[in-house]
Amino acid sequence: MTPEEFASKGERTRQAILDAAYDLFLNQGYSATSVRQVAQRAGIALGGIYNHFASKDEIFQALVIEKHPYLQILPLLQSAPGETAEEFVRNAARLVQEEMGQRPGFIKLMFIEIVEFEGRHFPKVLEAIFPLAFPLVQRFIASGTGVRQDIPTPRLIRAFMGNIMAYYLTDFLVNDASVPSGISDMRLEDFMEIFMHGILECRNQNAEQ
Repeated sequence: MTPEEFASKGERTRQAILDAAYDLFLNQGYSATSVRQVAQRAGIALGGIYNHFASKDEIFQALVIEKHPYLQILPLLQSAPGETAEEFVRNAARLVQEEMGQRPGFIKLMFIEIVEFEGRHFPKVLEAIFPLAFPLVQRFIASGTGVRQDIPTPRLIRAFMGNIMAYYLTDFLVNDASVPSGISDMRLEDFMEIFMHGILECRNQNAEQ
């Protein structure tokens, strides 16, 4: 076996472990899933797991990073059309909604991260996300297309990503026939409109004088 074939086999085994763990975590939860079950689902010996991951926690951390949609979404957004920040955000919302529609299990993974780990792995996710998000925000700050200049870039990135995540977390919770349509049928684009324009009416200063 050549070094290339050996590396390829190792990559396939690692991916099989991640795929098996992903299915088990989503279907029965993190705590109820054992490393032995992951090995059985992946079709490898128990010891084979530890050639790739030191622990179940390390498997989960790799999944949170690998499955996080922003790693795929942010490169897509680099080419999103929009002459102004407002046009871009609307187009970005549509792209994000299409991409997230292909990842129905990700929100469940996030609930596990929030409830069982209290967000412990998220700093690693940020390490991967911020280098991709930074030039995206800078694109509009530098061009003067409507983005406030007094908000630091890291805060803009957090607000932008946080708004999207808030939409999907709440969408997961209101996805029930008993929830009023005015709440359950809200789109990501509606969320982004509020993000851009806020909830307070703009008053005409001249009218007040």
